Amino acid sequence: MAATMLSVLRKIVQEVSTAPDLDSVLDLTVRRIQRAMHTQVCSIYLLDTISQRYVLMATQGLNVEAVGQVSLSPTEGVVGLVGQRAEPLNLEDASVHPSYIYLKSTGEERYHAFLGVPIIHQGEVLGVLVVQQNERRRFDESEEAFLVTVSAQLAGVIAHAEATGSIQPVGNNVENGGERFAQDRRFSGVAGAPGVAIGQVFVATLPADLETVPDKPAKDVDKELERFNTALEAVRSDIRAVSRNLAQRLRSDEQALFDVYLRMLEDNALAGQVADRIRAGNWAQGALREVVAEHVREFSAMDDAYLRERATDIRDLGRRVLSHLQENVNSQDVEYPDKTILVADDLSPAMLGLVPEDKLVGLVSVSGSGNSHAAILARSMGIPTAMGVVDLPFTRLEGREVILDGYTGRVYVNPSDDLKNAFGEILREEQMIAAGLETLRDLPAQTTDGYRMPLWVNTGLVSDVERSLERGAEGIGLYRTEIPFMTRDFFPSEQEQLQIYRRQLEAFAPRPVTMRTLDVGGDKALPYFPIEEDNPFLGWRGIRVTLDHPEIFLVQVRAMLRAALGFGNLRIMLPMVTSMHEIEEASKQIDRAVRELQEEGLDVERPPVGVMVEVPAAVYLTRRFARKVDFISVGSNDLTQYLLAVDRNNPRVAGLYAPYHPAVLRVLHFVAQEARKEHKPVSICGEMAADPGGALLLMAMGYDVLSMNSNNLPKVKSAIRGTSLAKANTLLQRVMRMDDAEAIHEYLRTSLKDMGLGNLTRPVLPGR
Repeated sequence: MAATMLSVLRKIVQEVSTAPDLDSVLDLTVRRIQRAMHTQVCSIYLLDTISQRYVLMATQGLNVEAVGQVSLSPTEGVVGLVGQRAEPLNLEDASVHPSYIYLKSTGEERYHAFLGVPIIHQGEVLGVLVVQQNERRRFDESEEAFLVTVSAQLAGVIAHAEATGSIQPVGNNVENGGERFAQDRRFSGVAGAPGVAIGQVFVATLPADLETVPDKPAKDVDKELERFNTALEAVRSDIRAVSRNLAQRLRSDEQALFDVYLRMLEDNALAGQVADRIRAGNWAQGALREVVAEHVREFSAMDDAYLRERATDIRDLGRRVLSHLQENVNSQDVEYPDKTILVADDLSPAMLGLVPEDKLVGLVSVSGSGNSHAAILARSMGIPTAMGVVDLPFTRLEGREVILDGYTGRVYVNPSDDLKNAFGEILREEQMIAAGLETLRDLPAQTTDGYRMPLWVNTGLVSDVERSLERGAEGIGLYRTEIPFMTRDFFPSEQEQLQIYRRQLEAFAPRPVTMRTLDVGGDKALPYFPIEEDNPFLGWRGIRVTLDHPEIFLVQVRAMLRAALGFGNLRIMLPMVTSMHEIEEASKQIDRAVRELQEEGLDVERPPVGVMVEVPAAVYLTRRFARKVDFISVGSNDLTQYLLAVDRNNPRVAGLYAPYHPAVLRVLHFVAQEARKEHKPVSICGEMAADPGGALLLMAMGYDVLSMNSNNLPKVKSAIRGTSLAKANTLLQRVMRMDDAEAIHEYLRTSLKDMGLGNLTRPVLPGR
């Protein structure tokens, strides 16, 4: 029984992932479940968000005329009870349960056994999945587990459908380009870069990836048909050429596979169906995606293993045709909206260059993390960004108006006028504040009682340098050397690294530039140096990688030392340090590089060397570390996630990532005190240093330098100039007595307002 259900579950997952619409998903789901569990009835009820009633949306066993007609309030019936409790309900005889309500039009009076499980997405009950049987019995644990698993699969699909209009609550839909879309539908991800954007979606498609192709109306049907036919002929030509080249090396039955491919591309097969979809109004790439998905779904569901394998052939053919279609689209034909919000399945830095800079207002990545290269670049450019919006149905949002909230990582599909007005006001306020802060560029970050707080920046790109200097940065507290490694197809040579590093050092001289040695692993992978681990954040990353590969470490340190010749402003920082042994080994390698270069006749000196405190183990070794190195720097983002055991890049638990958690604040205070006991400078780089309220707390804790993204520097400078060190100390003392992260954050916002600095706090956004 278990094996059968596992097989059925696989089929459902396959079919659900490629189904064209929600009705198809619901219909195939109830049919598959009813057959697999040998029950008389399987039904799905979905919650209408406007009427707040559970509506029968699909059934196998009840009267089909009742679909879309029968509904229950959340307090009615055993279905309503399942939704209320948000947990399964397994009844031997539902008809005797106090909550049971007889619905005459369904024909369910014949059935007694009842099992209902809630369909839950991100904590919200979307509906109820039900099976019923004639006989009186309780469904067993394996049946209940199976139904719960299926409901989890359904949840994401239903959430997608709510955004794209497949579910149409009465009175809450608007027409938009011929499709109906639910209003103000919210999708949550991870904040990538702060800010608000209101604009139209443009979907960036990956090369030869059918799944990322969006739906678009065909502006010129004849032109789309011509493009498709040109691509078809190119693929036919490719296949014939390969067939000829391999003719002498393949058996006749293997050779016949090429004939099968060619037949699939004939007008009465795949090609004809795609052409029909184009004539119906979809552009060639979208029509191809639809047809291929349908065929893949059909073949994947077949019991015969040979036929199931044909799904792979169809996918391959689809990619080949798509590749030629993409080549045939002239980049000049692409029209970008005046306010483009670029959306991609996996946003890459190269994609950012697709859109003219004056039209790009926001970025959204369905996958990816807040610390991905694309997110780092977006923060540098000051473009509001949301990453990891995993449930966003991006292929169906081309040209749609959306609101992007880069502060929380949320995307609002088809926003109402009220929501647009609310976010529009925030956008106007942001622009006014930014204009006012520009006047602070050449002024020091000095409190009203004369305390000077150096403000440095975090960089990684050449473009960061100019922006940082424009905003009055006094140094670089973190130069991410992995960025140049990530933008190449192989390890950069010593000479290449030298040139890259010299640009940073020269631009900031004589101001200090802190270069972190290569920090890969975790969520920062190099395509030519893959690190595959079950738990990468606790794996081979940071200093662990470079000490295991001294040839990489030595080349990098040599490049840094050579780049600093004549400037004398280099500082080297070691990431992810957990032990004294790592510091000693890294120091030996740095000394060796200095020695080698001196022997080569170069007048290099050993620069200041520091360590990053990013893991709990390092916190309690801070004082010992300080005796061995020249400075301490706290990486508050990683330290916070390790302290709270929360992956900050995972949208499922992003709400638990709390920089102002009392434990985090105590640890940060402790590190500053420990470093000061050894009279070693201590800096901090991370999101807390970039927040005006957090910056005041860190200043009061005794941090010597705050390092942040250049876009946040003017706000932090304004906060420091608008208060005194004495007030910051009072603020810290009050906060350290508090025991709730959200209460601390709210207290900081209130305190800034009381100081007349309310315009610097993160806006209170609609829908929070």
